[in-house]
Amino acid sequence: MKGIVEERAAMLGEYIIQSKATVRSAAKKFGVSKSTVHKDVSERLKILNPQLYREVKDVLEVNKAQRHIRGGMATKNKYKKLT
Repeated sequence: MKGIVEERAAMLGEYIIQSKATVRSAAKKFGVSKSTVHKDVSERLKILNPQLYREVKDVLEVNKAQRHIRGGMATKNKYKKLT
């Protein structure tokens, strides 16, 4: 029988794949820390469900490649609101 941690890891993986979510947004949705999400999807999921792990890894790689663009847009919007 799977434990709560294993179930959470699988649920996080499914959520990230379906919504193309970032680690931060998944953590907020599930009420856990970013560290917990990262550990669940990068370590626990690798052992529990390797296929799901690979799919999640692909989504997170795309998010990682785009994060500097998101950060720039957030800064741009911040200063646009101040003027």
